[in-house]
Amino acid sequence: MNPLESLHIRRTERTRLGQINFEKFPFGSVFSDHMFIADYENGAWNNFRIVPFGSLEFSPASAGFHYGQAIFEGLKAYRQLNGTISVFRPDQNAIRFNRSAVRLGMPCFPAELFLESIKALLLLDKDWIPSIPNSALYIRPLMIAVDDSLSVRPSDKYKYILMTCPVGPYFSKPLKIKIEQKYTRAQKGGVGYAKASGNYAASMLPTQQAIKDGFDQLIWTDGQDHQLIEEMGAANTMFVINGKITTPPLGDTILAGVTRDTVISLAHTSGITVEEREICLSELIEEIKNGALTEAFGVGTAYTIAPIHSITKGNVEYLIGTNTDSPVVKEILAKLNGIRYGQITDALNWNCNIYSEN
Repeated sequence: MNPLESLHIRRTERTRLGQINFEKFPFGSVFSDHMFIADYENGAWNNFRIVPFGSLEFSPASAGFHYGQAIFEGLKAYRQLNGTISVFRPDQNAIRFNRSAVRLGMPCFPAELFLESIKALLLLDKDWIPSIPNSALYIRPLMIAVDDSLSVRPSDKYKYILMTCPVGPYFSKPLKIKIEQKYTRAQKGGVGYAKASGNYAASMLPTQQAIKDGFDQLIWTDGQDHQLIEEMGAANTMFVINGKITTPPLGDTILAGVTRDTVISLAHTSGITVEEREICLSELIEEIKNGALTEAFGVGTAYTIAPIHSITKGNVEYLIGTNTDSPVVKEILAKLNGIRYGQITDALNWNCNIYSEN
């Protein structure tokens, strides 16, 4: 039985597609024609519907605004060479979405519903998926508490909202990064491993200050001593040290990135050794100085793979490699793009095909 058998669809009266320049627009600022919504009440998800994208009405007492019960995901749909439209590894995002929900005391959204909601929305808005190189349709599922009560407790009512937007590259150049040693993104025992909206709120001020100082992003360090490397902005961090990809291990302060897992898998198939271990800040700087660290990059759904040009600790800037030759990044990125755009065989069945023009 189709879990969305009762899905109600209200189409927009006029598409905005003709107003969009797909060659140029800020990341995440132009939204597709429709959105998917579901309500959680009396212990069950119901009222599945697709409506024109637009504002929603919430009580100012909605619990999500006051107590932070809000989670989200990010994944992408691609238009492949043969006309097929596919979503990249959505099953993994469904798993992580519910992992976040459990940590914040929210109801799970069944994986089957998660996948079917994406399919239903993309079939309606498939013309919004760009065909220009290095572009995709970004998919943003959101769950937020909507009890109109100021009681400090888990909400009884929630909304699941799914929206999409066409995107190009998040960054267009290698990055200038600052090591953050004052502010903390996540603490052990906290919610750092969840895609909780509050995690990102906590990052806004230090990131704003870093950008003001001429940096593109920052690398977070541990919340206890600020001596262990953790994430980079909203992405996982990776370094090529002595020819091996080295990345911090997953834990309750580091998000289990789908792109992170993908890069690790592709590295293994390419014969590149991957080490998942703690990386001390002192080691990182020493390996840059002695030339053992030849590449550094952030990996995430929005970033994809973003090479790092320099890392600054305190007032000292350290250049990474030559800024022009990043063989590991180039090899992994070529394989990743080849799979996502249908240019090479998807041997691991990562693409979830939802539509084919053939």
